[in-house]
Amino acid sequence: MFARRMARSQDEIVPNDVAHEVGHAARPHGIVGRIFTSLGLVLGGKAGAGIISLGYLLLATRFLGPTEYGVLVLVHAYVTTVCGIVEFPSWQAVVRYGAEAQQKNEPHRLVRLLRFGAKVELIGGALAILSAMLLVPLVGPHLDWPPKAMAFAPFYAFAVLGSVRSTPAGYLQLCGRFDLLGLHNLVQPVVRLGGALIVIAFGWGLRSFLVAWLLAALAEFAVLWAMGLWVAARELGSALWDPEQGDPAEENEGIWRFLIASNADVTLGELTGRVAPLVVGWVLGPAMAGLFSVAQRATVIIAQPAQILGNTAYAELSHVVASGRGGKALRRILGKIVVIGLLAAAPVVLVVALFPQQILHLLAGKAFTEAAGVMIVLVLARAIALIGPPCSSAISALGHPARSMSANLFASLVFLSAMPWLLHQYGLMGAGIQALGQAILASGLLVFLVWRSSLQR
Repeated sequence: MFARRMARSQDEIVPNDVAHEVGHAARPHGIVGRIFTSLGLVLGGKAGAGIISLGYLLLATRFLGPTEYGVLVLVHAYVTTVCGIVEFPSWQAVVRYGAEAQQKNEPHRLVRLLRFGAKVELIGGALAILSAMLLVPLVGPHLDWPPKAMAFAPFYAFAVLGSVRSTPAGYLQLCGRFDLLGLHNLVQPVVRLGGALIVIAFGWGLRSFLVAWLLAALAEFAVLWAMGLWVAARELGSALWDPEQGDPAEENEGIWRFLIASNADVTLGELTGRVAPLVVGWVLGPAMAGLFSVAQRATVIIAQPAQILGNTAYAELSHVVASGRGGKALRRILGKIVVIGLLAAAPVVLVVALFPQQILHLLAGKAFTEAAGVMIVLVLARAIALIGPPCSSAISALGHPARSMSANLFASLVFLSAMPWLLHQYGLMGAGIQALGQAILASGLLVFLVWRSSLQR
């Protein structure tokens, strides 16, 4: 089965002339066409998830109000921030080195790679849970968490598991099963919405909302690992359960260096989005953190497709590099991806700029319309940041994740360190200024680095 799949995969992925295929990217089998087909499959799930998420957001914001909703957001942001710093996701290594194993028709090597990635990721997840538990007494008081949130926060640390699923996600990308990834996007919002309905029906409070969000994270973890195992059992057969002996670190040259660099890149790329609500809560209090979170939520319609586009592009770009094709073809593919992404985002930016208060009133109620100004700036920053994920994926596919990491690190250090001062000077709008400045700087650096890296091919 693996061999038959590889024959089809090589016919589709390794064209005689990549430039010719790029020129016909509108066709379903073109590289850019496949990337956006995959994006469409994932976004189909995201669209359904977005509608469901709107439901639980409407319920949570109106039931809890800005302050308690802000506490809910801060507890979740704290756990995801610790998770982002400590965890060790392996999906980029699975995709990059897994593409090589597929090209060479080496199923046992692929299984060893998957086992290696799962082991590394699960150990990192366990450390993240422990770290999140231990730091609650130090962080909670500075974020003005009430006693009930302080008491439950150590248990909420297990929500880290909601992010410990990159190994199966990477394998599903490698196999082109973006339909399953799209379906998985529905898991978290469905559980959160069901939990919100139950909490409100019984008149419970903040702690019960935290329980519902924790259950949603655990469901995310369990469902994606089950999906990955099911597909692997079908595709890899007996090799999955009894692989030949081998050392993943030796047969995948430079994998540890690649893992460290790619994880640092992902961490730094996502760090600001995770830390920003905590900084707002630390400086301005939970109520302002709640307002900021709702403004951020309104920009998800751009932010999520941007990250998904980078992930789906990474699998295809890794195949291009693994097949030995050059940087010119990579640049042409990447250019089309970025242009299409920016054009798709333009109408969203326009609608948010014209109707910010109406959008916030619909999302969260009148109490949250104060965030209208910062929401406009945030959605513009998100649109500019669309450039980043595909460029980072291209740099990583070329084997230089440290370069992308450097760009994200520099942009984060410059603007995240300035965020407390900006908040003191400009209030909540300071968070918008920080996001816009960082998006411009990071995107510019990544464009320069992907150009330079691809010229070396």
